[in-house]
Amino acid sequence: QVQLVESGGGLVQAGGSLRLSCATSGRTFSRLSVGWFRQVLGKEREFVAYIRLNSGSTYSADYASSMKGRFTISRDIAKNTVYLQMNSLKPEDTAVYYCAAADTTTTSSALRGTTGYDYWGQGTQVTVSS
Repeated sequence: QVQLVESGGGLVQAGGSLRLSCATSGRTFSRLSVGWFRQVLGKEREFVAYIRLNSGSTYSADYASSMKGRFTISRDIAKNTVYLQMNSLKPEDTAVYYCAAADTTTTSSALRGTTGYDYWGQGTQVTVSS
């Protein structure tokens, strides 16, 4: 079992930045792939980014096209935490942001969809004002 707790959401003006955190517990953190998704009320949950362990000890990341260049996902092994640095925020980034975890054997393509994940956090609200 894996527990995920998001934090760092809030209200920010357009053009500003926020850093979301996803603290994990319950399983070996280094063996997990972790993704971020977001959801607006009434819409489907949308892929934002993931970070995945490659063979060996390196990690790779991928982003939704609208987030590339603005968002950066990273992980701190010592703190069992994954971060999502969000810069140049826009009003359309307003959503509840969720982190999710999957076994490291999950494929890269599967990590871009909600069904690729086994565990979810409770979400954190991000509101970007214009």
